[in-house]
Amino acid sequence: MQRILVMGSSGSGKSTFAQRLSGITGIPMVSLDALFWKPGWMPSEAAEFEARVTDAACRPRWIMDGDYISRAGEIRRRFADAVIWFDLPRSTCMIGIMTRIATSYGRVRPEMAPGCPEKIDPEFFRYVWTYRQQRRPKLLQYFEGLRPDQALVRFTSRAQADRYLADVASSAAIQASAH
Repeated sequence: MQRILVMGSSGSGKSTFAQRLSGITGIPMVSLDALFWKPGWMPSEAAEFEARVTDAACRPRWIMDGDYISRAGEIRRRFADAVIWFDLPRSTCMIGIMTRIATSYGRVRPEMAPGCPEKIDPEFFRYVWTYRQQRRPKLLQYFEGLRPDQALVRFTSRAQADRYLADVASSAAIQASAH
């Protein structure tokens, strides 16, 4: 797998997972949030964002963190070898964003665009709270467009994601010692 989409609700742990997977595999991470947001939490124009995503998707290797399926979703799906889906409970995601705010408030996280510090945003809380009802059905529909040669890996807990990373790290260590 050289082109991997990491998708799911905010607060699910997908950015942390993507960063860790990138560290283990050496595959560069691309944050869709960093491509979408401009300083001051200003959204990019649709054409500008799609051009950035298309440029990133055409690269030979990437781990792409984020959903944004209505914006350049087709090209990412076309190029992806695999999709890793964080299908976690609402409570896990809500605790995740509250923890993130508590630990990062006022600072720009590594996967975020410059000038976009962590903040308290009621609209964002509502987005995460309604994600399973509003967004999950759209993701399921998006996944129906995957080809048979594209893997879909679904995590329903962070423990599953941690075991997956441990397995990838173990495989990487075995391959490194064989060379």
